[in-house]
Amino acid sequence: MKIEARIFELLTAFFLIGAVAYTIFTGISRTGIEWAGATAFFFSAGLTLITGTYFRFVARRVEIRPEDYDEAEIEDGAGELGFFSPHSWWPILVAGGAAMFAVGFATRNFWFSIVAAGIIVITAAGLVFEYHWGPEKH
Repeated sequence: MKIEARIFELLTAFFLIGAVAYTIFTGISRTGIEWAGATAFFFSAGLTLITGTYFRFVARRVEIRPEDYDEAEIEDGAGELGFFSPHSWWPILVAGGAAMFAVGFATRNFWFSIVAAGIIVITAAGLVFEYHWGPEKH
């Protein structure tokens, strides 16, 4: 996890430097500061900072992985990686709700976006609680 944390910390530094440079260079242009790009740069820096901080905290709690060890061999990473549901339809339904929300928001049909947000909440709850309903229910 230390590798991932370092990557996102470097991305944060890149986005911050890029944001400051972008703001300065668009500020000295004849049209003034271009706020959409500057805001996107600063938000990108914030999002990568959140992710990098999460990885840094998780790296302190988990044992060292083969990816973090310089002398590791390929076979050191062999074994079970986790459990992934092989038959779940919930991610497709969540993505469909998100697509409906995006379409409703982009076309200013806010009633459609509200319905789609409800669909997202319901399908996300279904995804989270999929294995808490018993084997006969799914």
